[in-house]
Formats: sequence, C-alpha cells, structure tokens
Amino acid sequence: MAPPTKRVVSAEQSELLRQIPSVDELLAQPRLAELTKRADRNLVVEVARTVLDDLRERITGQRATAILAEVSPVACDRSALEERITTLVERILARSLLPVINATGVILHTNLGRAPLPESVVEEFRRAATQYSNLEYDLEAGSRGKRDVHTAELLTRLTGGEAAIVVNNCAAAVLVTLAALARGGEAIVSRGELIEIGDGFRIPEIMEQSGAVLREVGTTNRTRLADYENAVSEKTRLLLRVHPSNFKMTGFTDKPSLEELVALSQRRQIPLVEDLGSGCLVDLAEEGITEPTVRQSMAAGVGIVTFSGDKLMGGPQAGIIAGKKDLIARVRRHPLFRALRVDKLTIAALEATLGAYLRAAWDEIPVMRMIRMTPQEVKRRAENFVRELRPELPLDEVEIEVADGASLAGGGSTPTQSLPSKVIRISSVRYSAAKLEQRLRRAPAGTSVIARVEDDRLTLDLRTVFPEQEPLLVKTLAAALR
Repeated sequence: MAPPTKRVVSAEQSELLRQIPSVDELLAQPRLAELTKRADRNLVVEVARTVLDDLRERITGQRATAILAEVSPVACDRSALEERITTLVERILARSLLPVINATGVILHTNLGRAPLPESVVEEFRRAATQYSNLEYDLEAGSRGKRDVHTAELLTRLTGGEAAIVVNNCAAAVLVTLAALARGGEAIVSRGELIEIGDGFRIPEIMEQSGAVLREVGTTNRTRLADYENAVSEKTRLLLRVHPSNFKMTGFTDKPSLEELVALSQRRQIPLVEDLGSGCLVDLAEEGITEPTVRQSMAAGVGIVTFSGDKLMGGPQAGIIAGKKDLIARVRRHPLFRALRVDKLTIAALEATLGAYLRAAWDEIPVMRMIRMTPQEVKRRAENFVRELRPELPLDEVEIEVADGASLAGGGSTPTQSLPSKVIRISSVRYSAAKLEQRLRRAPAGTSVIARVEDDRLTLDLRTVFPEQEPLLVKTLAAALR
C-alpha cells in the first residue's frame, strides 16, 4: 500500500499555525485560570486541546468541510479561543435534564418523563438521600432486613395480592418473573398479545431473554381457550396474558376471558401471569377511562400481575410484581431480582404515592388530578389564561381562541380513549404554526414549552400545565409571538 500523500502547507497556512498559542499559554490567561477553579483542570486542558486541534485541521484543510477563507488571524486570537473553550466547558458542565412545560394535553408523555411525582415526594427524597435510613435494617430485631417491607404492605392493600415486590420497570418485572417461573420450560402466550412497546422493544424479545420458550397459540386476531388447552404439556411452566395497553384491535377478534384463563390455570395447576402494563389501581370509568384494575385481576385469581409505577398509577418508574405469596417468593429468590431491584429514592417515591392512594388524596397525585379535571375546569383556566396573555401580544398579528379539544392519558395507556377538554388555539401573521412550535421548544424565556400543531394552528392544552407554570407560559408565548 502506497504511503499517504503528505499535505503541502502554504506560507499563509504556516503563518496562521505559528499564531496558535499553546495550551499552557491559554490556561495562564485570567479567564481560563478562573475557569480551572470552577471546573477540573484536566477537563479544561482536554477541551483546550480539542479546540486547538480543530483550528489546526481547519487551517491545513484536513477537515473535509474546511475552507481556508473562513480561517483568519482573528480565529487564532487568544480572547476568541478563550471564549470558545469557556463556552464548551460550561456546556459540558451544564445540566442536560431540564424541566419543560407540557402543554400537549398528553398526561403520561413518555418523552417528557411520564408521570410527574407528588410534591410530597420532594421531602421524601430529601430525607432518604441526605441521611442514613433503615433501607435494609430491621430496627426491631437489630439485624439485616429487606427493602421490600417499605412498600409491600401498601401494595398488597391496594392490589389485593398476598405479596408484592418492586423492580426498576415493567419490562424488568416480566423478565424476572418468567426467568423465575418458566426458565427452561414453556410459557404459553397468544400471538395477538406479542406486542411492541416503546423505542422498538418487543415483548417476545424481552421474554426470550428470560430463558423461557415462548409457546405461541392462536392467531393475531383470534385466540380461543382451546388453543391454550391444546398447547399445555409437561413442558408448560406458565400461562401468560398481556394486556394490550398501547393498541386496540377491533373487528373479527376473539380471546378468552380472564376468568376462563384463571379456571384453566387452576384446573391444570399452572400459574397464570398477567402483564397489565398501565398500572391502573382504581376504577377511572367515571373520568372517561376504561382500563382493567390490578385488584380486579387479583380478585379473579391471577397468580402474578405485573404493572408500571409511572403510568396510570402516577408514581416513579418501577415495575411492580404482585400476587400469590409462594410465586412472589420464587421470583424474589431469582438472581435477576437483585440486579433489577430499585434504590432508596424509588422506594421513597413509591411510599409517598401509595400513601396518597390509601388516603384517597387524589389531588396530591398529579396524574390523578389531571385525569379528574373536568372540561369546565380546563375551560375556566384557559379563558383566564387568554385574558392574561392578550395584553402581551402584538396588536392585529395574533388570533387566539378557546375551542373544544381532547386530552390523552398517553404513556402506552388507553390508546382509543380520550378526555374531553378545552384547548387554546393560536395563529400568527408573522409565524407559521410549525415555526411557533419550534420557537416555544427552543425556550425564548428560559424554559422550553412543548405544544401541538393542529389544523395549522398552535394548540395548547392546560390540563397538563401546572397552575404555577402559567405566568411563565404567558411570558414564553409572548416572547415567541413577537
């Protein structure tokens, strides 16, 4: 292979290269010397080297996009280099996870962190994070305890299960349950329930990682009880039922009822595991959401139910495994349980959220408060908001109205159900709806606002905006519309 051709450096390029200061010279400048007091010196040195290397590549044309005309002696100026280095270091040190205002009307917006936690969780976090605790210490016995005890009774009272444990999300709950109960054997599941969840993850792929063999029965749209019965063999370790919480199948469909599967489970003495996913703990039919509750499954006789903590339950990200004591004990003993268990902060958040359920303090749980909000309440807030906003808007440039709309539970829950709402619709002479959405997202007032675009109008639903956020939302909208 021929050696690479050596790039010829022109006199002009050589002169620019000579003007580049060394890293030590740059770090001796007051601004960067001060920066090293706020950031690790090694980080500043590394960024400085990167900036200088980039400049050299641009000068010599080693970068494909380099244009020598863009590189002038000004680019080698120490103050300009200091500015670039400082900006990069501060960007690295800046927090990436930022609060946003969710004006989409999607309550459990997966991309925006799903369930916002109750205010009481803040104090629980402070106590759990800044002090030692009895996380795994039995104060009565004076010996090692189990972290499960802090949530177990709360969960069993709310779900009707005999026992309950917690892992880091619902996919993990399914994984460890199948690993503990069906590894090396078969788990019978309907083809119509082999769903895909967020970000391309598929339930069958997660299940296969457990070491269980999936025994698929029925067809995509129709599975009968006889399909399950005919598939049972000496290899069968469990029956699996997956609630399709993120899609709805209609038309020529059929599937066994939960009661029929429970009867089959009991008759053949094979555990029935149900993945409910959405984690609905109370009946929300009066609020317009029809979703099976965990307690209904427990009462029907399901062996284990798995569900999410950060969906309709309105708590932290967690996968909850509730059910019969002997089955839960087998899952807890599996080595994967330790790898997937939750930390003290999740336990603290769960305690606060579940405690609010036991006190029926619905307004303390943001998700429940938003779901229970009536269209009349949303309308009243929207009209007051518009009155506050109008004086801040450019005259004769903006049209704004309160109109009928719909909110969504989101988060892979209740795919065909929505909540009647009132939305604020905005159109501008100066900007298109898409441009307005972009301007809000890029945080003109310091906090990004996530909104919708419908019928070429910017659309905001205050159901998912906290009342204390409204003054900032007014300020941000006014800035975006100017």
